[in-house]
Amino acid sequence: MTTKSYTVNTEEKPKVSVVIPNYNHAEFLKQRIDSVLGQEFQDFEVIILDDNSRDNSRVIIDAYRFHPKVSHIVFNEENSGTTFKQWEKGISLAKGEWIWIAESDDWCEPTLLKTLMVGVDNSCVIAFCQSLVVHTNGQIFWNTSAEKLDQSILGKEFISNKMLLGNAIINASMCVFRKEAFYKVDKSFTDYKFCGDWLVWIEIALQGNVYSSGKILNYFRKHDKDVSGNAYAKGILYSEHLRLLNFLESKYIISNLEKQEVIVKKIRDIASDSRVDKGLINRIKIEFYKNLDFNFFYKSRHILGEKLFLKSLYPFILNYSKK
Repeated sequence: MTTKSYTVNTEEKPKVSVVIPNYNHAEFLKQRIDSVLGQEFQDFEVIILDDNSRDNSRVIIDAYRFHPKVSHIVFNEENSGTTFKQWEKGISLAKGEWIWIAESDDWCEPTLLKTLMVGVDNSCVIAFCQSLVVHTNGQIFWNTSAEKLDQSILGKEFISNKMLLGNAIINASMCVFRKEAFYKVDKSFTDYKFCGDWLVWIEIALQGNVYSSGKILNYFRKHDKDVSGNAYAKGILYSEHLRLLNFLESKYIISNLEKQEVIVKKIRDIASDSRVDKGLINRIKIEFYKNLDFNFFYKSRHILGEKLFLKSLYPFILNYSKK
């Protein structure tokens, strides 16, 4: 892939490297970059990546070319196809011990980095705060929450309790992680369109403790260019979640029993998820059912309903016989 790169600053060994991967978010970029540069914690560098945007993102990014905190600006001449490849590129340029992927359409409080960096210790590999999900029109949708204002959790406990049924770190902008831990993550995360970050957080958490701040310091923006809505409608996020569960089991990160229990709960969620196209719901349910062991499949038939249970019975048995 052809790129055009500018190395702006050679500051040595900042504590945090902030990677801002952008694609067609010109209208949000200034607020994003300024909210990073305005952090109370100032021991960081900024790496800005543009994935061949078709709007005027380059003009906005170029205005920061000589800012003392900006160490690299990279413009792709071709689109990479996934933001996760941009993550890899940005982290490869990073000099910091910690990485913050500051998504280009989000923004944050000036205390985000200070709060998270105060919370980390030698055993910590990932730290996160809470996010408020807000639309560009100002409508507040919901926010993540924590049981405590401040806590450190064993990585394996965090995965079992917070990362199987759903992704507690809903947005990369709400966390920082150790660069060293990232390089031990399975590279298959770049093959995902939407759930690659989920795999990254799990595999990093396996390597140590997780720090959680209960403070809402990150603003996760929803807008018309946001691709997650379409991914839900087409069932892509569900299919990638199923793929993730199978991968975790294959790597012995979770047990077969844990996977089965999550799949049964997800089938229930699919049935009531209004974001998914109605014509796809039954097909997605059947795909989940095909990954159940027979006892779980039979006991959970009430979730599917007798009619759809019978309809899915043949593909389940056909799939089960191949195991």
